[in-house]
Amino acid sequence: MTLRSPRSPAAETFSVEDFAQALAAQSLDFRPGQVVRGRIFQYQSDGIWVDIGAKSPAFLPLKEAGIGSEEDLSQLFPLKSEAEFLILKEDAAGQILLSARRLQLRRLWEDLAEKQARGEVVTAPVIGINKGGVVVDVQGLRGFIPRSHLLQRGSLEELVGQLLTASLLEVNPAAKKLVLSERVARQAESLGIYTTGQVVRGKVSALKPFGVFVELEEGGSGLLPIKQVSQSFVASLSDLFQPGQPIKAVVIDVDEAKGRIALSLRVLERYPGEALEQLSTLIEEAEERARKLKGRITPDGKVI
Repeated sequence: MTLRSPRSPAAETFSVEDFAQALAAQSLDFRPGQVVRGRIFQYQSDGIWVDIGAKSPAFLPLKEAGIGSEEDLSQLFPLKSEAEFLILKEDAAGQILLSARRLQLRRLWEDLAEKQARGEVVTAPVIGINKGGVVVDVQGLRGFIPRSHLLQRGSLEELVGQLLTASLLEVNPAAKKLVLSERVARQAESLGIYTTGQVVRGKVSALKPFGVFVELEEGGSGLLPIKQVSQSFVASLSDLFQPGQPIKAVVIDVDEAKGRIALSLRVLERYPGEALEQLSTLIEEAEERARKLKGRITPDGKVI
């Protein structure tokens, strides 16, 4: 004798309509701002229909197709191909609107922010000028390089159409603000030749309350903080240094983010205050003294 489990009363009355309702209840919850993957379904004069697994195809308007204004949609989105899109909204009738352009922009801003964090540079053509500098095209985004951050600061008109290599100073998608620096990129490029403990030559370019800026012979700039001048208290930098004065100092740190290096004289002192009393002698013997300190200088300007 074969025993059979009793049939549920609900199972006996489960109709086609019930099945359709249950299937609808399990449908995906599409929300604005969500990234979805879809298959190109059909072209239309004002956009593209995309199958994203919803009850009906979603619509990609032409103006939301790409960053460029003259891109070929059939190449961007071949029929039956798949791509990712950003959901813009769902209207009262259940029609979902998509954007590929805004997803591209979001990811481009994210990529530029990562490049900025890593200290990487970008190459961009100059597409315009204004009183403050030049406008560049960074993969479809408008960026700005201030005149003070250009290598050529004379006739800006001559830069239009040229490719510039620049570092990213400010990446702000909320404000749609992208600021770059050709000068910092050049400085960062030159930093690779400098190492901790190395003696560098240069000229004093500026005096500030916090230290001495030095234009280095090999390229780039360095900062000699006031605390790195001597182990003794320094009352006045202008008593020791003047703009244009030749100087030698020891590299204690390479700052890629700021595009400059930190310098020190105090690590070369044989006694506290020697730099204040015998600065010319200390600078003259810089290489010899630094050789004896090889591998013993820390990034904060101490000798171990």
